[in-house]
Amino acid sequence: MTVSSLVDADLFRALLRRHAAAVVVITAPGEPPAGFTATSFTSVSLDPPLVSFCLAHTASAWPAVSAADVVAVHVLTEEQEHVARTFATHGIDRFAAHGAWRAGFGGVPLLDGVLARIVCRVVRRVEAGDHSIVLATPLTGSHHENRSATPLVYHDGRYAQLNQAA
Repeated sequence: MTVSSLVDADLFRALLRRHAAAVVVITAPGEPPAGFTATSFTSVSLDPPLVSFCLAHTASAWPAVSAADVVAVHVLTEEQEHVARTFATHGIDRFAAHGAWRAGFGGVPLLDGVLARIVCRVVRRVEAGDHSIVLATPLTGSHHENRSATPLVYHDGRYAQLNQAA
């Protein structure tokens, strides 16, 4: 194991590449609506229910997310790598490229066919370096009925699938 006393940007990126994370698409209402691929989504609290995600202030979705009262978190299945790539692509109309969505509560875009969806009310944004941490409380949710469906994960700089072998 390599040990370093100072965590510079390159080492920090190398360390975080070792962390596997579920891939989600987060959407926000707006004109136009916004959506982005993220691996920073996590649960924060059960009482009260809170979730969080992080977004760079320079991200194209930041203006919509910074103004949104409601967002939707979509946990992608391993078959939805193309959705993750679409919502990670800069300079395109991500919703036109994806196609399979509809407007939900508060105008928030809802993607079809996802493993799980949580519609949330934004309760706080906390500046943290060049990002903001967005805290939100779940309002509604739904999940894939097929319990064998598995999430898409991101590890070591690439999309990956979970190995279901016991």
